[in-house]
Amino acid sequence: MPEISLGALALCLAPTLGVFAIGQRWTREGSEILTASLRMIVQLLLVGYALVLIFESPSPWVGGGVVGVMVLVSAWIGVRKVRAAKGLAFRRAVFALGTAGVLTLLFVVFTVLRLEDPRYQPRILIPLAGMILSNAMTAVTLAAERFERERSGGLDFPAARSAAWMAALIPQINGLLAVGLVSLPGMMTGQILSGVDPLVAVRYQIVVMAMLLQASGFAVALFLWLAGRDVPAVEAQARVEERV
Repeated sequence: MPEISLGALALCLAPTLGVFAIGQRWTREGSEILTASLRMIVQLLLVGYALVLIFESPSPWVGGGVVGVMVLVSAWIGVRKVRAAKGLAFRRAVFALGTAGVLTLLFVVFTVLRLEDPRYQPRILIPLAGMILSNAMTAVTLAAERFERERSGGLDFPAARSAAWMAALIPQINGLLAVGLVSLPGMMTGQILSGVDPLVAVRYQIVVMAMLLQASGFAVALFLWLAGRDVPAVEAQARVEERV
């Protein structure tokens, strides 16, 4: 594949200013787009240098530590739109993403890919963990926001849980329906461009799509299950605050 020069990279980012301008004019919150874009650039540069060091000296402790940090950060980002009891929502997200993400990762690594010693293969573990957690994080974000909105609107827990579940899985289901017809996912495209047989790339993409659906679905289920357990305590606290 051709190397992307710094000039070409800057040119690629230039239209982002147009998206920022539209957001700023319509919502007065376009700064979030610009801030997120700048953070993306800085984070990817830092991660790139860090991955070079990790890949050169693979260690199970370093790999596990990286995955642990990814879980915490994804949980923090996942509940950023929650307004009430954000600390409680963060703990739910850590448990949901950590459990669903790590179990899905272990299943794929040991059962599907059958790596001999995955502890010393961060080149495979970290990208897989990143795909799993980023997609599950988005699903948890949608679930948390929708659940809070529905509960604030007066819906009982089962109805709010149902609405949150359906909203959270829309991106995953849309992706399953569109793949191959509307879009060629990034991993499959990258493999084809690098010379891999398209049928081999298809197999890997099926694994990835199934992996993302499973991690997202289980993470949302765990998050909403914990939310259901916390409903009595939250309602009791709300009644106390109303009396005060």
